[in-house]
Amino acid sequence: MAEIKKLGSVKRFGARYGRRVKYRLAEIEAVRKGKHTCPYCHSQKVKRIAAGIWNCDKCGSKFTGKAYSVKKEISKEEGEKEE
Repeated sequence: MAEIKKLGSVKRFGARYGRRVKYRLAEIEAVRKGKHTCPYCHSQKVKRIAAGIWNCDKCGSKFTGKAYSVKKEISKEEGEKEE
């Protein structure tokens, strides 16, 4: 049998909204609630204040980033140049 992904906090929706939507939301929430590194002091004390607004608890800097993560992650498709 195939390995089943864990839904985590998305279980709160129960049988509503469908499996695919809940898996996508679970991935987004895992990134959003995960540990993030401060671009200034390089400590993992960054927390999300609002969509795109981040605050470092160690150095006190407030900065902007992506909505669910601090910096943009380059995927393989974006990194490769088309010829």
